[in-house]
Amino acid sequence: MNKEALFSDGTSEYTNPCEPDAFDTVRLRLRTAKGDNLRVSVFVLESGKELTCLKEESTNDEVFEFYDCDLTLEDKLVTYYFKIRSNEGMLYYDRFGVSDSLRPQYFFKICPGFHTPSWAKGAVMYQILVDRFCNGDESNDVEENEYHYINTYSHHVADWNTPPADFDVANFYGGDLEGVRQKLYYLKSLGIEAVYFNPLFVSPSNHKYDIQDYDYIDPHFGKIVKDGGENLKPGDYDNKHATKFIERVTNKENLEATNKFFVDFVEEAHSKGIRVILDGVFNHCGSFNKWLDRERIYEGREGYEPGAYISKDSPYHSFFQFYEDKWPYNKSYDGWWGNDTLPKLNYEGSKELEDYIINIGRKWVSPPYNCDGWRLDVAADLGHSPEYNHHFWQRFRKEVKDANPDAVILAEHYGDASSWLSGDQWDTIMNYDAFMEPVSFFLTGMEKHSDRFESDLYGNGRVFEITMRHAMCEFLTPSLYCSMNQLSNHDHSRFLTRTNHKVGRVAELGSAAAGENVSIPVMKLAALIQMTWPGAPTIYYGDEAGVVGFTDPDSRRTYPWGNADYELIDYHRDLIYMRRFNEALRTGALNFLSSGRNYICYARFNETQKIVIMINSGEDDLETDVPVWKAEVPLNCQMHMIFGTNKRGYSLMSIKCDVVNGYVHAKLSGMSGVVFVYEK
Repeated sequence: MNKEALFSDGTSEYTNPCEPDAFDTVRLRLRTAKGDNLRVSVFVLESGKELTCLKEESTNDEVFEFYDCDLTLEDKLVTYYFKIRSNEGMLYYDRFGVSDSLRPQYFFKICPGFHTPSWAKGAVMYQILVDRFCNGDESNDVEENEYHYINTYSHHVADWNTPPADFDVANFYGGDLEGVRQKLYYLKSLGIEAVYFNPLFVSPSNHKYDIQDYDYIDPHFGKIVKDGGENLKPGDYDNKHATKFIERVTNKENLEATNKFFVDFVEEAHSKGIRVILDGVFNHCGSFNKWLDRERIYEGREGYEPGAYISKDSPYHSFFQFYEDKWPYNKSYDGWWGNDTLPKLNYEGSKELEDYIINIGRKWVSPPYNCDGWRLDVAADLGHSPEYNHHFWQRFRKEVKDANPDAVILAEHYGDASSWLSGDQWDTIMNYDAFMEPVSFFLTGMEKHSDRFESDLYGNGRVFEITMRHAMCEFLTPSLYCSMNQLSNHDHSRFLTRTNHKVGRVAELGSAAAGENVSIPVMKLAALIQMTWPGAPTIYYGDEAGVVGFTDPDSRRTYPWGNADYELIDYHRDLIYMRRFNEALRTGALNFLSSGRNYICYARFNETQKIVIMINSGEDDLETDVPVWKAEVPLNCQMHMIFGTNKRGYSLMSIKCDVVNGYVHAKLSGMSGVVFVYEK
């Protein structure tokens, strides 16, 4: 038996339909080597039934045979694996591959009725931390000493190119939504299909993960039509009712004008084919929040009830968990990870709070805002128990999908997320385990915070393959194909900085070190993998322009308008268009063809298109025979190189390559990657 010929997965060529509804009949398919004369069946765990697979008689394939069986679903999760019998004995085929023993963690799973948005599968996304992207409207900038927060005054950074300070929370560069609006043509020209924004709601910090008011976009990102506080002097800023900040972020004229601006912004983005994803910070809020009002900025203001920190009679008292039962409190409450500026929301204590946040989830994906989904911050932490956490996300999914069936629900999560990805809660996650971390270790040896260097993982293609195959099995296929695949983001070091192998953070190494001895060729290989991998490749703003930085806050540098690496931008643009116009790269199956030292080779393929990607991450040239037959490429034909990159540059020139007896003889120079395609 030719074990390397065996293949099946959850994509439409092998599971049809790939996103079935309850009581649908699904055709399951297993690929085998022609002439192996096997007996194939599917064993279904829930029913205990073994279904015989029949060999397709109509295929003219010179290499493979295909075995099919029909499985009629019920209205619950179904788990199965293939049994393969030959004269040599029994083998099993699961999501990881072929085995001589059962591996329950790798069994195939289908969840009837679980659909992820079709637009999100394979979509190219772009993450923006608004304050650092582009300042399009200076009139809404946070002013010097506008308010006091976490033992410091707000600071307006006059020089756009200044690296972030070690303690950066109250430093503002002035980026806003008008700046993003002005750059929508840039994003469209780059090929971006969706923008994921870090939080936009009213908040005193530049990152806005400490929300004041979920009902309004922050006027510092939008419109300030009434400034207030014109007669204030700097010494007045500690007066709780005298700050310009209070007038700016609580005045309904500013709030309504900003929300109206956001409606127009989303409409314009949509007109350019760009969707908008919001960041939902629902585990905790900020101490400035109108429900708590620890800083007493809403106290006594028209239209606002007393905060829970001010009065036990506050209507929001149950929204938080205080540590003492008797009033007056010692003013201590449950903060996320013990941070008193991030009070944890007490959902189990308040059905009203749950209803409110659920309505927020509905509000922003509904008219007139019409956003296209949510990224959920620290989603596994919400609530005080796993039981409640799952209850909340089940309800959140139902309500958000009811409001906008095409909205994506994408969660921040580290580790195995399978209990949330069983079809009734999240659509998908930020893909650390099955993308960011394996790619970083293989190409740079660096942990995603740049906190350590792992020499055993650096350049280890075999470990990369095994890690990826294992981690991808934690996803249902609909989740995998819209998972957020990033090289960098706001919480971790920039990928380009990881290429210099400097272990540490900006406080000890200094900001200049982040850009020393970085490798553009390695960055290009990373982007090539990103744009050819299953999922939604998501560029962290500025990665395409050569931005560097150690982990948060240094990774939150400004976009270098006028000083970008334009060749790297062109490289990303061409990669993105290659992806967008080759359907196999968006939704096709993935199969590893070979791997080794500083080398990986994998294929993306569907019925009509077979794409092979080869990566040589080492300094030395590499010569190898690639078994493209495993990607269902004919034994003797021609493939065409449609993309290539090396230390000298990159090329889109089409170059023919002969396939002889199912193999391509490849010669890869150091630090190079190539993409070959065969189309029927």
